[in-house]
Amino acid sequence: MGEDTQGEDRRSAQEWWQLEGSAPELYQRYLVPAVTALWAADLIDRAALQTGELLLDVACGTGVVARIAADRVGTAGRVAALDLNPGMLAVAQSLPAVPSARIDWYEGSALDLPFSNATFDVVLCQLGLQFFPDRPTALREMRRVLVLGGRLALNVFGSIEHNPATDALADALDRHVGPHASLAKRTEHALSDTEQLRRLITDAGFQDVVIETASKLVRFPSPADYVRIQLAATPLASVVARYDAASRERWVEALVEEVAAALASYIRNAGLTFPQEVHSVLANC
Repeated sequence: MGEDTQGEDRRSAQEWWQLEGSAPELYQRYLVPAVTALWAADLIDRAALQTGELLLDVACGTGVVARIAADRVGTAGRVAALDLNPGMLAVAQSLPAVPSARIDWYEGSALDLPFSNATFDVVLCQLGLQFFPDRPTALREMRRVLVLGGRLALNVFGSIEHNPATDALADALDRHVGPHASLAKRTEHALSDTEQLRRLITDAGFQDVVIETASKLVRFPSPADYVRIQLAATPLASVVARYDAASRERWVEALVEEVAAALASYIRNAGLTFPQEVHSVLANC
């Protein structure tokens, strides 16, 4: 481990909590450029969007997929972006408008999409399906709003064992915070079994299902930054909120030290660089 990285990891627990902003704001500021923008571009390339298409982005978050997609379909196209979280949508709408297709933002559930049958040419869903409480219903809703011959493009995280940073953090959370503290992180990988994923898609009525697995390198300045961003800008923030400052101090430093040790082979002077695995799905209606 390089000297600068060690210094970063030895900051006080109080310093690790100096991330200012709400969880959606921090998500946009840190996780979008580090993680989701990489996979958004990959997903949209796979979807092969065409000029003038109408598309829906389900679980759009702060809109990284919707914005790239709007550029691809151009001014003749249209993008609808839906999320259940009003904080995420507020951040999405606060960002500068893209000079391409219009993006309409909707607050709503993937389980009851507020759109008529056969409305969209393409439905996209980036790293969201695993979190839905009723995945079969969500997929049937996606199929319902697609035109005949329409396309579904989505992605989910692969096995947690093939995502070393998440694996290390999940183990450290259970050990230092308490049993099941890692549930939010482990849920990210709930659809890592590609056969289970394929069955979900086909049972919802989709055809010609193609699943491909890819890995990309993700970069953070240090293990300390990775841990504090995960704790502040993901669903883990709700876990953190249950503890007072004194309690957090007892385990935050232990989390960083354990994650840094587990990821030692991925640490260089330039920071932390680790592989992340994702399954991408394409299917037809």
